[in-house]
Amino acid sequence: MRQRAAVLCGAAVIAAGTVTAVPAGASAPRPAQAAPAAGPHWKKCATEDYPTLQCASLKVPLDHARPRGRQITLALSRVPHTAETYQGPLLVNPGGPGGSGLTLAGFVASSLPAKVAAQYDVIGFDPRGVGRSSPALDCRPGHFDPVRPDSLPDTPDVEQANLTRAKSFADACGDKYADVLPHIDTVSAARDLDAIRAALGSEKLNYFGYSYGTYLGAVYAKLYPDRVRRLVLDSVVGPDDVWYDANLNQDLAFNDRHRAFLAWIAEHDAAYGLGTDPERVETAWYAMRAALAKKPAGGKVGASELEDTYMPGGYYNGYWPYLAEAFAAYVNDGDTGPLVEAYDNFGALDASGDNGYSVYTAVECRDASWPRDWDEWRDDSWDLYEKAPFMVWNNAWYNAPCAFWPTASREPVDVANDELPPVLLFQATGDAATPYEGGVTAHRLLRGSSLVVEEGGGNHGITLSGNDCLDEHLAAYLTDGTVPRGDGGVADAVCAALPEPKPLESKAASTSSRGSTLHGLLGFRG
Repeated sequence: MRQRAAVLCGAAVIAAGTVTAVPAGASAPRPAQAAPAAGPHWKKCATEDYPTLQCASLKVPLDHARPRGRQITLALSRVPHTAETYQGPLLVNPGGPGGSGLTLAGFVASSLPAKVAAQYDVIGFDPRGVGRSSPALDCRPGHFDPVRPDSLPDTPDVEQANLTRAKSFADACGDKYADVLPHIDTVSAARDLDAIRAALGSEKLNYFGYSYGTYLGAVYAKLYPDRVRRLVLDSVVGPDDVWYDANLNQDLAFNDRHRAFLAWIAEHDAAYGLGTDPERVETAWYAMRAALAKKPAGGKVGASELEDTYMPGGYYNGYWPYLAEAFAAYVNDGDTGPLVEAYDNFGALDASGDNGYSVYTAVECRDASWPRDWDEWRDDSWDLYEKAPFMVWNNAWYNAPCAFWPTASREPVDVANDELPPVLLFQATGDAATPYEGGVTAHRLLRGSSLVVEEGGGNHGITLSGNDCLDEHLAAYLTDGTVPRGDGGVADAVCAALPEPKPLESKAASTSSRGSTLHGLLGFRG
């Protein structure tokens, strides 16, 4: 995974909207009991931050339609319950697709109220193809090594260079993993969840997913509605947009979020000296991009790498002070050092990043159909670029291997469901990666669900990130199934967003270390 810098972010206690608590009719907690003898063999894999973490592995079929065929291995982690009251396993997923969830188990267990976490075995896992699971995909090591062609295809040669990269990646995946790719998809991953549930000896599953993990959870619930006990979905994928349209919708939302970042810089002109007019700041940012396209900073931060570096600011505003300092140093002083450092922290990929991207493409290209005619991609991207230039083309090339993918696509899963116990959804109104409308759609499709909205929030992944109002709803639900019920509006409860961060030279009154830790685990693009 990419290295992350420590981040300053103001924390606050927020009051919830007026709601009526309703218990979710899930199965009751039961006394603690040992896992079945045939369950995973857990071994200590403690870290300094998570001293009770345990690890294990589980064999599952590569093809769940052939349970006695080839087996693959899933890597698991666990923070075991300690309370007498045991509510079963709580599986956690950080999204992606392609995100590793092993460390997330430790984070969730340590971030929930102790008396709540103590009632669950918090289970992390690396989905098929990811991280310590085997086989782990790495289609084309170094695919994102700098300096890549400019993402903006303003000449035929630049467009062809990007197309060649995308096709080379798809071809490499097909050459290395022809037998595996047909089974790297969300439905197969959801069936793996059920295999984990069975191996843990639990009749029902508790699940907590962020980002893409919300779609994985919704698909699991569609396949196994009678096996869902509690379901928490944070930063919800629009289930009607899988996956081509979802990326187009992201482009508009990320452009809005990037402009919010530039406006924040203008508000703090005393710190950054880039002007008090957001439009002037935006002009300076695109001038920096144009200059880097001609002369990459440090020989490795060109225009495409600059977009990679600043895109994470659309996920988490705790990164804004670092990104703003790098921007100001380059524009005001011609100093490329902070920009190169920001790229190393936020934009560069290592081997685990290569693995994550390989699984991301494998899942998204397999899950649903993508246009095979590049003219459609070109037309859609140029149309959007006129409205939202920030990451349209960067995002198009990121997903472009799907235009050449060697495996046929499945049909998306219709996750509409009226057979579930109450489900709890969390969504920020300004989320760029999974725009707000997706959470509203999921709320409608998952009948009886409750939607908690972070009004004015723009981060992606909002629970366990320092907002006490949101976390109180999460804790209540995991304690006894309580969900908020509103008065007929879209949201069942509303929480105010946390304050925006301060420039680094201003000593913030408090920090949100949990926020920076969480967003380091969630990663980007999912």
